[in-house]
Amino acid sequence: MDNEYFVHPSAIIDEGCQIGKGTKIWHFSHVMSNCTLGENCNLGQNVVVSPDVVLGNNVRVQNNVSIYTGVICEDDVFLGPSMVFTNVINPRSAISRKSEYKSTLVEKGATIGANATIVCGHTIGRYAFIGAGAVVTKDVKPYALVVGNPSRQTGWMSEYGHKLHFDSDGIAVCPESREKYILEEGNVRKLL
Repeated sequence: MDNEYFVHPSAIIDEGCQIGKGTKIWHFSHVMSNCTLGENCNLGQNVVVSPDVVLGNNVRVQNNVSIYTGVICEDDVFLGPSMVFTNVINPRSAISRKSEYKSTLVEKGATIGANATIVCGHTIGRYAFIGAGAVVTKDVKPYALVVGNPSRQTGWMSEYGHKLHFDSDGIAVCPESREKYILEEGNVRKLL
């Protein structure tokens, strides 16, 4: 029976993986044991997915990304080229800390820019936008735009990836989708 997903001949898929329909795994990538990849994901060249990682549907992983054990990416997440996850706070070569892996959750629709680093043990909120080269050392709120090292929040983003500008009533409109957002008590949510 033919797979309902594509794997380039140079890629390696270990035993026990579940890979969704329409997913594409490109050159020199390695999906290790017991991973779950949703439908319509795209893993670029030279991607490593460590054991037990979970990727939702429609996750885009650009070239040269390693997704380490303990990382969960929900649906519609974008992982930019050469971005980095960690899974141990205090790694040492001579000391095994596999029992100390910390989880990282990247919620639905979040974007992590090229060369950003996500220190383990944090949650990246829904539709958050991590700028290129940012170093994330704490949780990021939904819809937040964070940049720099260490990262700091500089604004808010729409679900379409546009910076939001709030009026005196705390309302912003995405210039592309025309969807409205409200800023209340330091948090943003989309108005239905």
